[in-house]
Amino acid sequence: MSEDEAVRHWREAAPGSVLLDGFHALKHALRFGAAVRVAVTTDKAATLRLAGELAPDLVGDLTGILVELPGPGLRDLVPRVHPTGVAALAARRDRATNLADLTRRPRRSPVVVLDQPRNLGNVGAVVRLAAGFGITGVVTTGDLDPWHPNVVRSGAGLHYATAVERRDVGELPPGPLWVLDPEGRDIRAAELPDDALIVFGSERHGVGDELRSRADALVALPMRAHVSSYNLATSVGMTLYHWAATSRSPLVPGRS
Repeated sequence: MSEDEAVRHWREAAPGSVLLDGFHALKHALRFGAAVRVAVTTDKAATLRLAGELAPDLVGDLTGILVELPGPGLRDLVPRVHPTGVAALAARRDRATNLADLTRRPRRSPVVVLDQPRNLGNVGAVVRLAAGFGITGVVTTGDLDPWHPNVVRSGAGLHYATAVERRDVGELPPGPLWVLDPEGRDIRAAELPDDALIVFGSERHGVGDELRSRADALVALPMRAHVSSYNLATSVGMTLYHWAATSRSPLVPGRS
């Protein structure tokens, strides 16, 4: 594909195309099956050297799809050029596949539910945690789009490694609701079910009344007195580590 063709493909990309901002986002998206429509770089040779160091499994794929654009050309296509000088557009992960993954039973790893999240970067960090722990997916309620470009950026392209969807409270996947709440019992005394929906609220407001009232269990993370809250992504990471440490699911990373 020539420079002109790459620019045309970019500008004519289907609505809803996902911006993969930077080498690592493109790397992860390719590894987990994203349909990449166009990929550009300000220095193809340098990008392939980087791939040789960090992702040798993808050198062949990247050689075939990357188109080199001068720096000014890339600046015309993206809000800001990533330090790696790489950007791509991909199709969003198929929603029917996401919903099938989320509703399939029996489920052998949890779903993280973020109730009314507000911070785009935090949601992206949670997606990275979900991918790393091999859980079923991340569902958000409220107005925030979990596929917003800033969420995908902070998620490093790992939206393709797990199911990521926005759903109304009444449309959540099946499974027992385990809600993180300061009044819950110490999570260290609990064993999270593999098919649980683990619900986290915002740092300021916590989980909303509607979901809290439906909880099958309330659990709390250990926290020193007079400390008001943990960062959302930190809370998710601590909880998923506890699940991985206590679960016997074969889907726990590193367990065969």
